Amino acid sequence: MRIPYDELFGTFYHILLKHGFNEDRALQCAHVFANNSRDGVYSHGLNRFPVFIEYVKLGLVDPLADPTPINSFGAIEQWDGNLAPGMLNASFCMDRAITLAANNGIGCVAIKNTNHWMRGGTYGLQAAEAGYIGLCFTNTIANLPPWGGTVPRLGNNPLIIAIPRPNGPIVLDMAMSQYAMGKLQQYKMNDKPLPQPGGYDEAGNLSTDAGAILSSGRALPIGFWKGSGLSMVLDILATILSGGQSTAAITQAGRKES
Repeated sequence: MRIPYDELFGTFYHILLKHGFNEDRALQCAHVFANNSRDGVYSHGLNRFPVFIEYVKLGLVDPLADPTPINSFGAIEQWDGNLAPGMLNASFCMDRAITLAANNGIGCVAIKNTNHWMRGGTYGLQAAEAGYIGLCFTNTIANLPPWGGTVPRLGNNPLIIAIPRPNGPIVLDMAMSQYAMGKLQQYKMNDKPLPQPGGYDEAGNLSTDAGAILSSGRALPIGFWKGSGLSMVLDILATILSGGQSTAAITQAGRKES
């Protein structure tokens, strides 16, 4: 079944208006969800939208909140996201980083108290299309075990690197798990096996069953021990730079989002 882009966008927009978003914010968020689906990233587009609305209802996302400044150190800034929509917080931070880079040659902006930013590549593209190299990462709840472990202690902390070029930006957008959680959920929903093993089942066997992996909470890190280590250092960097919560603290607090 194919749905015209304008119809999909309009549906997102009107639903957001009914859940406390003003017109400008509803337009921005609807564009993010519609563009992700248009580009084939359904896990962070149409498939993710009902979860996003549920988080608004639970108070995990504040439709009208704005980020507020905490600290500034020349080319480095810290902000509090105040639980504003994650994609708006992320876009705001990239705008600030671009402004800082224009004035200083480099810009680094970190934010705490935010939530899911959807497709991280959106903000890498934002930088690259403005003519800057973009480097973005975040942490998450614990959803994969350290290498050799059986209990989730690390997040599948996404990493985005975007490089501008005349014929269109080069963008790397990847999670530290072999498959992003949204991708696992998509395979489970479609009742299809993964092309390659993506984690372990409850018995500790490598599996292509997305549902079994989600149930065990033992997603496979990319690069085995190397992916596990990279996940850990990204969490440490995100926590130090933002002054926010680590993967361990987010998980212990019962937060659903990074």
